[in-house]
Amino acid sequence: MTVSAPPPDPRPTTPPAPPETPVAVPLEIADSARARRRGLLGRTGVSGALLLTPARGVHTVRMRFAIDVAYLDRGWRVLSVRTMRPGRVGLPRPRARHVIEAEAGAMARWGVRRGARIVVRDTEGGEV
Repeated sequence: MTVSAPPPDPRPTTPPAPPETPVAVPLEIADSARARRRGLLGRTGVSGALLLTPARGVHTVRMRFAIDVAYLDRGWRVLSVRTMRPGRVGLPRPRARHVIEAEAGAMARWGVRRGARIVVRDTEGGEV
């Protein structure tokens, strides 16, 4: 997974920042109903991130740690990023088609924010 900066604001009030360098992040893909149901349950942490696809929402009931959640549209643009403590139920995002879960604080470190584009690559470097 790599993250690209969001498109520039058409009405900037300050000079635009240079584009950010994409960040490579290890990504586990949960694309079956069983894998999506299990998600990060029962784990004490996660290295990298977990992609739930298709998905519109998540919960942290019975989870052991707080997570960051990024909701993506079908074009892999980030709709929103939230941090969820254990025991919470997130509202589904109607426009979301994919969800990325990671340990709390990871999305900020990686530069994932609203408007960013996520690129998922296989181990050989080709887009998935």
